[in-house]
Amino acid sequence: MKVIFNVDVKGQGKKGEMKEVSDGYARNYLLPRNLATEATADNINALKLKEKAKAAQIAKEKALAEENAKKLGGVQVIIKAKAGNGGKLFGAVTSQEISNALKEQFGIEIEKNKIVQAEPIKTFGSFTVKAKLGYEISGNVNVLVVEG
Repeated sequence: MKVIFNVDVKGQGKKGEMKEVSDGYARNYLLPRNLATEATADNINALKLKEKAKAAQIAKEKALAEENAKKLGGVQVIIKAKAGNGGKLFGAVTSQEISNALKEQFGIEIEKNKIVQAEPIKTFGSFTVKAKLGYEISGNVNVLVVEG
């Protein structure tokens, strides 16, 4: 009997995979526990539609990441910070602050966990910070820290 797995079943198949299994195993174990569904024509077509929708969603997300990478190249984020003597900041400029500033100043939404700082920004000046946008696409964020 051909079945389509709903979840990963160790030693048998992965979610979304269609495989031939013995009739008794399918009827007595997989189907009653909703681990798999019978591979009828309707279920196979539904599986193909899901795969197409997933591929379209991935392509859309990848295009958005490439667009954001291009936008990041031409912008400079200005962050105002307070400092003590010698130009040392009170604390450091965080990824959250950079993310918020990008959203406020340019309308570019990048999650804070996608912004990678090699070392914390603790002084005034211009810095370049890497942003991993997903699908092996990354961009550089130019950050200018000024006294505020």
